[in-house]
Order: sequence, then structure tokens, then C-alpha cells
Amino acid sequence: MDAPASGAFNGAMSKASDAFDPLEAIPRARALAPHVVRVNEARVERGFLPKLRKVVGRIPFAADLVSVWYCARDPQTPAAAKAMMMAALAYFVLPTDAVPDILVGIGFTDDAAVIAAVLALVGRNLKPRHRKAARDLLDRLTRDA
Repeated sequence: MDAPASGAFNGAMSKASDAFDPLEAIPRARALAPHVVRVNEARVERGFLPKLRKVVGRIPFAADLVSVWYCARDPQTPAAAKAMMMAALAYFVLPTDAVPDILVGIGFTDDAAVIAAVLALVGRNLKPRHRKAARDLLDRLTRDA
């Protein structure tokens, strides 16, 4: 069924004022749901370092991953960028994802793709201090392993 030219979503909206136009920008106030951001932050706070410690030697994108973690925790990082980074980090922490992490060789490909995507979107927010902090942490973790 073709969508109406007005942009309404297949008649799902009852009033013309409720019509959804996918070409219009999402109002900034609705773009980031504060509850979802808080859930992602809590999930990352609880699970990021423990999971990183378990897998640090098996993931080639560890430096980017940890750089994103430092950037997402930086108060100077813009809220929208921080929210996207936390969402990507929360995906890494989740015990269930598109490709199970226990599959040797391909288990972290989906996580790597998510981190690469977030870097493409908001990577300009990563500063040299985030990358240095990531290298330092990774050095400590590999030394302690």
C-alpha cells in the first residue's frame, strides 16, 4: 500500500495534526528519551568494566571502545553525543545481542559494527585525552591479566 502524499503513516494517525512526516526534524526535546538515557548509563556503569576485563585480549577494537567510554563520561561531551555513545556501550554490555559473543571469531563483530557506527556519527567528540586514558587503562588491564 502506498503511503499518502501528506506524509501520514498509512492512515495510522487519526487527525491531520498528528500526521507523521519522516522528512521533518524530530524536535530536540523528543529526540532523546531521558529514561532510556538513564537506563543505558546505569547498565554501562554496572557492566562495562567487568565485561571489558573478561574480553580485553580478544577484541581488536578495545581502544576505540574504551575511548568512547571515556568520552561518554566526560562532562564536556554534548548530551546528544553522550546518549548515542552510552547506547552503543550498553549494547556491548548486554548479555544477549545479535551475534552471541561466545562465538569464536565472529562473536564481537556486531559490537564492533555498533562502535564503528557511533564513531562515524559522533567521533569528532573524542579528544586526545580520551584516547590516552583508554591506552593507559588497556595497558593496566593487560598487565594485570
